[in-house]
Amino acid sequence: MEHAMVSVATGVASAVLEKISTLMEKEYSKLKGVRDEIISLKDELSSMNAFLLKLSDIEELDVQVKEWRNQIRELSYDIEDCIDGFMHRVNRSSDSSNTKCFFRKVIHQVRTLGARHAISNDILKLKARVDSASERFKRYNIDPAITSSSAIVPVDPRLPALYAEAESLVGIDEPTNDIIKWLTEGDGDLVQKLKVVSIWGPGGLGKTTLARQVYDKIGRQFDCQAFVSVSQKPDMRKVFRNILISVTGVEYIGIEAWDEERLINKLRDFINCKRYFIVIDDIWSTTDWQTIRCVLLDSNIGSRVLATTQISYVAQSCCPADQDKVFEMKHLSAVHAEKLFLKRIFGSGDSCPPHLKEVSNGILRKCGGLPLAIITMASLLVNKPQTKEQWEKYRDSIVENDPIVNRMQKILSLSYADLPHHLKTCLLYLSTFPEDCIIERDRLVRRWIAEGFIATESGCNLEEVGEDYFNELISRSLIQVVGIKYDDRANTCRIHDMVLDLIVSKSIEENFITFIGYHNRVCGLQDKVRRLSLNFHHQEGNTIPSKRVVSCTRSLTVYGSTNHMPPISDFQSLRVINIENNDTLENYYLNGIGRLFQLKYLRLSEVSISKLPEEIGELQQLETLELEHTKINGLPKSITRLKNLVFLRADYTSLPEGVGNMKALQKLSWIKVNTSAPSTTLHEMGSLTELRYLDINWCIGDMCSDMKSYTESFGSSIIKLCKHKLQYLRIRSEGSQGCSLGFLLNSWSCPPHLLQKFDMYTEYYFPRIPDWIASLSKVTFLDIKVNPVDEEAFRILGNLPSLITLWLWTKTVVPKRRFIIHNVGFKHLKEFYFGFWRIEMGPIKFEVGAMPKLQKFLFDIKAQGAGPPSGDFDIGIEHISSLRHLRIGIDCIDARPCEVEVTEAAVRNVTSVLPSNLQIEIERHRAGQMVKEKMGSTDHDGEQNRGIGKHQEQAVEDGSSLKTRKKILERVSTHSFLR
Repeated sequence: MEHAMVSVATGVASAVLEKISTLMEKEYSKLKGVRDEIISLKDELSSMNAFLLKLSDIEELDVQVKEWRNQIRELSYDIEDCIDGFMHRVNRSSDSSNTKCFFRKVIHQVRTLGARHAISNDILKLKARVDSASERFKRYNIDPAITSSSAIVPVDPRLPALYAEAESLVGIDEPTNDIIKWLTEGDGDLVQKLKVVSIWGPGGLGKTTLARQVYDKIGRQFDCQAFVSVSQKPDMRKVFRNILISVTGVEYIGIEAWDEERLINKLRDFINCKRYFIVIDDIWSTTDWQTIRCVLLDSNIGSRVLATTQISYVAQSCCPADQDKVFEMKHLSAVHAEKLFLKRIFGSGDSCPPHLKEVSNGILRKCGGLPLAIITMASLLVNKPQTKEQWEKYRDSIVENDPIVNRMQKILSLSYADLPHHLKTCLLYLSTFPEDCIIERDRLVRRWIAEGFIATESGCNLEEVGEDYFNELISRSLIQVVGIKYDDRANTCRIHDMVLDLIVSKSIEENFITFIGYHNRVCGLQDKVRRLSLNFHHQEGNTIPSKRVVSCTRSLTVYGSTNHMPPISDFQSLRVINIENNDTLENYYLNGIGRLFQLKYLRLSEVSISKLPEEIGELQQLETLELEHTKINGLPKSITRLKNLVFLRADYTSLPEGVGNMKALQKLSWIKVNTSAPSTTLHEMGSLTELRYLDINWCIGDMCSDMKSYTESFGSSIIKLCKHKLQYLRIRSEGSQGCSLGFLLNSWSCPPHLLQKFDMYTEYYFPRIPDWIASLSKVTFLDIKVNPVDEEAFRILGNLPSLITLWLWTKTVVPKRRFIIHNVGFKHLKEFYFGFWRIEMGPIKFEVGAMPKLQKFLFDIKAQGAGPPSGDFDIGIEHISSLRHLRIGIDCIDARPCEVEVTEAAVRNVTSVLPSNLQIEIERHRAGQMVKEKMGSTDHDGEQNRGIGKHQEQAVEDGSSLKTRKKILERVSTHSFLR
């Protein structure tokens, strides 16, 4: 059975139909007097749901149709709330009557009778509203064929890109030359196969303009050429007609009547034995490409095809052959962006008036290197007074009711319109995040699940489906990748400001999300707010919606502090609560949260709350509970009643007794293990058979009198968990408490064969590689501290067959003069971090063929005590042909300036002879472990990411507060980047 899905197109109509079916199965015989009304209600809603889906595929709706659609969508929410409330009352009464007490059974019968009487009345009222909507549908003669608001065919908004003057373009010469080089490579060969190059990138980046420049420069070198646009819903006969007319130069009489087969045959006959160049612009599907591919003959004389698309997998499908290539469009650099902006306004890109420099930089930051956005903003400002106040107005109100802005929005809207219904919903939900926010994938997916946006067949993993949705949005260039995990999975993203403006306007239009306190997100309050996003950062005087308006709100997202938070008691239908960066929130704010029987997701991050109420145990639908950087230091015992809780993060908080009852738990993160909880709690964890991820903070020192009991309980639980589903184990400790972790050396009588990731974040170093680590056949990520490290350690680690990422920490290398990494083992290793050693100890050296797939090598050197380096400090890095990134950190703690200089000179001597295509970073820092924050930011679960772009972006987590973000950036800024 398909999991019911919430959609921006249909509201919750699909979910309601499923719930009505459930209601009829369980309560039909008892709902006397309204049985026929329930059946009729379901039939009407089913027809309306189908029609809503039809309407969602029409871009411009008639005003009357749009109003009817909105009413039906809102009605579906009200029906679901009614059914949910009824089923909750009946189920609660059933639970409370689970006793032999006669009086309790009588009370239960009275309560359920009252609930059934109430829903009978509600159903009659809702049925009347549905009948009324159906009558209006007939009265206004609403028909799919006439739902469009205009019969005029709109002009393609991308048309100006086809005729852009070359001298007005900026930053296009290099990509033009690159593509021409790709297309013309091998022109001197005797046999030249058909070659296809595809250009991929988001809307507004200039793909069409670039393709046109290439076409104009080399098109006449071929026997025949054509430039055709495909669009989202192409008329393939028209596409083939345009190609035929272009390559032949003939206007065929009656060609409009030719079918696809005749057009394809005519084209194939004409281009056979001819060297052609065809540009296929704006392809949206692999199916369309396969159809066009029918006419592209490979006559072995050097024909070329250039395709453009916004979708990565479409670009790949165009280029299956070895000689084919995909060109990924990049955003304009800061220099080119400024030049384009100033050139459009002042006619020259050389300089900006001093009084406009600051605001100009702000506008360009907003545009984010997107040429379309830059040109749009410049066009708005070109005829406006050149005052700082005027420019600030446009910077702060970038989406206005202006034809120029509307044209830009139409181009960006093409990508949105091409999305399937479920992805439109997921994309619009991203508008609930603030501007420039770094969004973490797994956290976003859990919110999508809680909102009901993810549909899947029964038995499928919702999180895996959600990750597919996330990746699809990346492939379609609608969200930008910020961080990539060690296993090459995108882990964090951000939204370009122009895309954010688009989805904000769509969310407001659809009453999908209501925004209060956001800069440039002005929307009037609806009668009923379905999702509420409040931003109190630097905002005063915001209008807080009334209890009546928010009583049906399903999602509450709050950023910043205020004394005017709408109380929890005002909400009745919440599924999601996300509160961040609020240092004025009192404990009593959560009073009454137990009544939110539909709550699935609760996240409190950097809030001043210090205690959860006991009634938290009433939230039987709760699946995610995140307590991140709060003042909470203990969880209520009632939390063990949360039978559906899947994810629990509670920073530095110990678990209460009874945790073994939480059978649905899959992830436990940042949990503290100390003597405040008995060792039996650790033992109970072994019964969490669904647990896949365990991240604990070991806070038990050597002086603990009951140390043996704790270590044995922990070891026993890990053995049990590894026999079930545990895949990731992370152990943290601080200071001397890490010294008590020696029991890990020989803890497992039964090796944890299923572990895929093991991570140590402690002061403790293993004296040798533990025997159980040698048995980890599935481990892909290993972060381990060993002192000393010798060749035997590398032999053991090199034999791990699945290892992709290795972070190896040590204080001593044996032997001291030269350490060889041989060309055996590490067959799949892609990333290797090694720290530390001193210069005079002698470095490691790679043999030819060592670590054959290594792409990133990071190591730290202690500068303290460094003298003149022995030999030439050759580490054999040139023997690693697959290497793409080398980062050498110089730890300056307790080092004299001359020692730092000696160390850096030796490092530079090594790197000066390395290949120019190798990305090299030499960095001074003052904390050894800062390399983790720097080169691989730690996500909320503690896993390592590989950042993309600016280093500041790498370090920032999803939803991180301004305070946390500032701290991270301050830490990052202490590094000195030297190339």
